[in-house]
Amino acid sequence: MQSTEIDKLTKLIAKLPALGTRSARRIVLHLLKKKESMLVPLIAALQDVSEHIKKCPVCGNFDTQDICNICRDTTRDTGVVCVVQDVADLWAMERVGIYKGQYHVLGGILSALEGITPEDLNIEGLFERLRAGVIKEVILALPATIDGQITAHYLLARLKEQGIKVTTLAQGIPIGAELDYMDDGTIQLALSARKEL
Repeated sequence: MQSTEIDKLTKLIAKLPALGTRSARRIVLHLLKKKESMLVPLIAALQDVSEHIKKCPVCGNFDTQDICNICRDTTRDTGVVCVVQDVADLWAMERVGIYKGQYHVLGGILSALEGITPEDLNIEGLFERLRAGVIKEVILALPATIDGQITAHYLLARLKEQGIKVTTLAQGIPIGAELDYMDDGTIQLALSARKEL
């Protein structure tokens, strides 16, 4: 029988993405066994993040400053904005290290099933940024799902009214993949987006 405190911690950790109750129990047990080297520093790091991390009012990224380091970076191209679903997508783009423009985090995608409407997302924040007249291109880097495509089409219609150039990430067969293991939608996208060699 575990204590109430351990049970509470296990239930909280089990709520994290990709973790269930058994994984949470193993994590809690590991933290308890390594209290000084793991649990205490984790508590301090969580407290530090809770006290200092803010959401950037410009793009939606997380940082210790009011305006995030990407939005403050004067070497980045302010004429290009990459629209992503979530901060995790922004971090993935930054991890690659090629893109040197700005970002805009929607905070989700449109979904009829989940009742997510344009008003629930940070769409108006994007159009406020466009009104400044600096942005010349918007890259839609949204998921290749039905809801992602619906969101992209919604944004495309509104962006075209503004006369802004709109591009999207190429989609298709990933490097190292075999056609036999691809789903039909991926093969269709790859075929329709083919280019001349």
